[in-house]
This record gives sequence, C-alpha cells and structure tokens, in this order.
Amino acid sequence: MGSGVWSTDVYEAADRYRRATGTSAFAYSDSGARTVHPALNPYGVVRESRDSAEHPQSLAIAVLFDVTGSMRQVPRTLQTKLPQLLGMLLRQGYARDPQIMFGAIGDATCDRVPLQVGQFESDNRMDDDLGRIVLEGGGGGQLTESYELAMYFMARHTVTDCWEKRGRRGYLFLIGDEMAYPKVKAGEVRRLIGDELREDVPLRQIVDEVTRRWDTYYLLPATSCHYGDRRVREFWRELLGQNAVELDDLDAVCETIALTIGLGEQAIDLDEGLRDLARTGSAATDTVSKALAPLAGGRRVEVSALPVTDGQSGAHGLPAAGAHALPAARTDAGASGVTRL
Repeated sequence: MGSGVWSTDVYEAADRYRRATGTSAFAYSDSGARTVHPALNPYGVVRESRDSAEHPQSLAIAVLFDVTGSMRQVPRTLQTKLPQLLGMLLRQGYARDPQIMFGAIGDATCDRVPLQVGQFESDNRMDDDLGRIVLEGGGGGQLTESYELAMYFMARHTVTDCWEKRGRRGYLFLIGDEMAYPKVKAGEVRRLIGDELREDVPLRQIVDEVTRRWDTYYLLPATSCHYGDRRVREFWRELLGQNAVELDDLDAVCETIALTIGLGEQAIDLDEGLRDLARTGSAATDTVSKALAPLAGGRRVEVSALPVTDGQSGAHGLPAAGAHALPAARTDAGASGVTRL
C-alpha cells in the first residue's frame, strides 16, 4: 500500500457530501457496528510501507489511539484536522513521502474490538480507514488498556522500507490516557493476531522491540479521564522517557504529531515549527510549545546499520525479542539537536 497522493480537494468534497446527506465520517461505527471492519482486522496480516517510483523515500507513520471511554473523541478530532496534518508534513516539507497508518486500541480482556489496524497510505484512503474504526467506548475500568498488544503488532507485523533500506525508524504515536498491561498475553495474540507464541512477552521486552524500529511516542491529551494522573504519566515516562508527552488541549494532537516529525526529520527546529503553526492560524501554538519543549534539544538516534537476522527471527522474518542488540548509534546531531542519517 502507500500509492497515490493526498488531495485536500477530494477530502473537502467528501466532507461536503457527508454534510449534505447527513452521513457521519464514522458511518461504520455510528451505524452500530460491533465487529472489526475487514479492512482493519489485524488477524494474520502484515502492514507494509514501501518505496515506489511515486514515493521513493517513504516514511512510515503510525497513529494508534485508545477508543475506550472518553478517548472515543480523539479519532473524530483527528479526522477533522487530517488536512492540517498532511498539509504541514507535505507543504512545509517536514517529510517527503509520508505514509500514514491509523489504528485503534481497546481492552483485549473485555472489549469486542480491542485492536484495529489500517494500511499505510499516502492518499485519501487514510481518511477511509479512519472512517472504518469502531469507536467502542467500553474499556475495563481498571486504568489499563491493551497498548502492549498494539506495540506487539507494530514490532512484529509491520515491514517498512525506511527501515529495511535506509536503517531509519518510522514514527509511532500512541494516544491514550491509561497504562499498558504488564505483558503481551500469548492467548490474546493467538486469538486476535494469529501468532502461536510459546509464552507471554514481558512489556519491557516488547517496548525494546518496537522502539528499535519505531521512534515511539505516547500522547496523553486533556479532556481524557486520566489526564494529569501521576500514575499514568510516570508509567509511560518510565518506558519512553521524554517521549511521553502531555497535551493540555485535545485539538493540538495533529499539530503535535506534525511538529514532532518535523523535528525528528531535522526539517525544522521548534521555533520554526511554531511559526509555521502561527502562519496556518492554528490555535495550538502554546500547547505544542509546552509539549515539545523537552524534545527540542533531544536527539532522534538512528542506528548506523541495517537490521540483520541471525536465524533467531520472529514472526515474518523480523528479529525475535532478545535476539538482537542495538548497533552503535550515530551522534552527529544537527542544529535542531536531532540525529539524522
């Protein structure tokens, strides 16, 4: 997947049609769907972000959000601001060939649709995938959701040319307001993804796997049930450090994602990104400035060697957990403080 070119005109035409006909942008969910849409079913699939003549320098970007409880509003906000996200990535030159995958996270212990994953897309089909997500609500009510299951999928069921060909990580954004479970359960993986694991995978191990190939961020937005909860904040900061980001405005999610990528790709420094936001008339400048200030002087560390396998490969030929060590990293940071190959 990943062919085609995003068109704001196509997006706006579809939006006008929905408004004229009274159709929801999330018609699948709002019509009462309670099962995963076939296009978003994670069972037995691998999601690929590939180069092509049309997109020779593909950059994989995955955005997966909690759709339980109050977090159900997040994908609706993303959908309305999708043109701004793509506009900043493309028109401002933050990423040359972005390919975006949307997905959703629930609770595998009790929800009917605990994991949904779309395709990596470069054109308006990413809006179609958003519209297929089941906004389930639900959740277990115990301050945990199945983020670890989503990270397992991203670690072992994605293939990206930005990594395979260029040794560059993609970007993974998890948007939620709760903690992950302490391990990836073999039974849940078997039932929802189709892998036959011999044993459960500890959370720390799957985080190490996913962050090897994905520059991973956790966004905790305001208006969610557990925004400001010290336990949630410290849980994710223990796992991801400064990449656990609090947002005091839900409407700033798209702008935060765009500027995070711009910083990571060394296309801008934070001040330049904030000026870009101001020029678009965004009201999110203050929120993004506070959220990304800790990242502005950091480094996006890239490995200096392409991934290798040593016969201990995991699902679909990817390195198994614990079967690899992180190669020596480049440390030649540019003006923004972000390391780039």
